[in-house]
Amino acid sequence: MWIDGVFSGGGVKAFAFVGALEVLDKAGFRFRRLAGTSAGSIVAGLLAAGYTSKEIHKHMEAMQPSIFLDQQKSLFKLPFLKWLTLYWRMGLYRGNVFEKWMRDLLRAKGVDAFGDLPPDTLKIIVSDISRGKMVVLPDDLTHYGIDPAKFSVARAVRMSCSLPFFFEPVPLYNQRGEKCLIVDGGVLSNFPLWLFDKGDTLPVRPFLGFQLSGRSDMLVAKKIKNAVDLFQGLFSTMREAHDAKYISKYAASNIIFIPVDDVQTSDFKLSDKDRDKLVDIGKKRAEQFLKKWTY
Repeated sequence: MWIDGVFSGGGVKAFAFVGALEVLDKAGFRFRRLAGTSAGSIVAGLLAAGYTSKEIHKHMEAMQPSIFLDQQKSLFKLPFLKWLTLYWRMGLYRGNVFEKWMRDLLRAKGVDAFGDLPPDTLKIIVSDISRGKMVVLPDDLTHYGIDPAKFSVARAVRMSCSLPFFFEPVPLYNQRGEKCLIVDGGVLSNFPLWLFDKGDTLPVRPFLGFQLSGRSDMLVAKKIKNAVDLFQGLFSTMREAHDAKYISKYAASNIIFIPVDDVQTSDFKLSDKDRDKLVDIGKKRAEQFLKKWTY
């Protein structure tokens, strides 16, 4: 059965998606359209290119997340002065190794640019912090004077995964020649269910959302006691408020909630044991969901 899929952000927690996908694959579901933010864009991109759940599992299992930490060489020796590099480059890591890893996997399936995919197959969310706008790739590339069909899928995924201050922002130039800095799509929409929401119109086919958090997590009020808590609360609100009404609308019927709060989003030194645990959580949650899903 053909369905559409939306994958949330969540950094290295995305290993849990692998388990959920294996269950869906075994049950006979296949994806026609896909969308993702941040880590979710990795899985969405690989599925759109034609990778099966087993192939994704194999490549993610072989991949060492720590290789993505390609830190810029600093001219400064003292630790304090090294932070000047972060100040000017706006990120600890370049993201080049990650983009190459993604590009190599996509090319193995004959996919380089969005034009190599069937039309309207893949949507990736990024954030343009120079213009203060959410950007949907490849659709919105025309606003930058770029041909969407010729834009690299791997570059789009890298942009969506560029966690602020962790990875360097990726530049795009608009039609006026102005430099726009692109960062993690999760800054503005961490779970873009709205892409497939048609209001009162019935969708063309069933769709599933994969959210890397427990459903109850969405209902708990955060305790804010100091300025640090306030900043975290502001960032969280900025990231989640836009998606909240869609999550509420589809929570009971179209979202597989995967509770993975024990793992940090940016823990790129995740152990094999922790990876297996995430995969297992994804499997169990998908199995529970399919038992009651009426599509």
